[in-house]
Amino acid sequence: MRMKWIETANLRSPAALARFLGVAIIAMAVDLWTKWLAVTHLTRPSRSIQFIPGWIQFEYVENHGAVFGIGQGQRWLFIVVSVVAIGFVTWLFATSGRQRFYQVLLGVLLAGVLGNLYDRFIYGYVRDMIHALPGWENPFRWLYSASEIFPWVFNVADSLLCVGVTLMVIYSYFNSSGKGGKKRGLEAEPLEKREHAPDGAK
Repeated sequence: MRMKWIETANLRSPAALARFLGVAIIAMAVDLWTKWLAVTHLTRPSRSIQFIPGWIQFEYVENHGAVFGIGQGQRWLFIVVSVVAIGFVTWLFATSGRQRFYQVLLGVLLAGVLGNLYDRFIYGYVRDMIHALPGWENPFRWLYSASEIFPWVFNVADSLLCVGVTLMVIYSYFNSSGKGGKKRGLEAEPLEKREHAPDGAK
């Protein structure tokens, strides 16, 4: 008997594909739209916009690295990593069975990867525009030397990745806990039946 490395049922299911690719397309469109808005309204002239004063402001930054600005100039490395991530997320979708919410989360992750991959491939950098906690003094300068507690600027694709990963961890935890509870219940049932069975049947 041959082992099936790739399940194809979800790849042929319109409903599953709509949850996975539909969410990915919509979320990626929002990401690219916000990047276009940032370039259009924050660079001519260069300026920042206080969205929620003291909490969130919009300013345009070109990031040639990854999250938190690490790996500056490693464009092709990040492109390769993104392609591998797309393959892995697609494999997770193909093997996700009927986990509808899980498929939506995978679509969110796919959008995050594709949004930043598009920028790196087309422009050579990622367009960022969301600055959280601007002006907040950094009390952890012994850990990192930035003057602000959160000096990094990010975008919608980054947010999709962070939210998607967080929700996947939570979902996987509760999903595995639920399966464990069902399994324990099934294992305990024969023992309970044996305890109430007639003496001759034990």
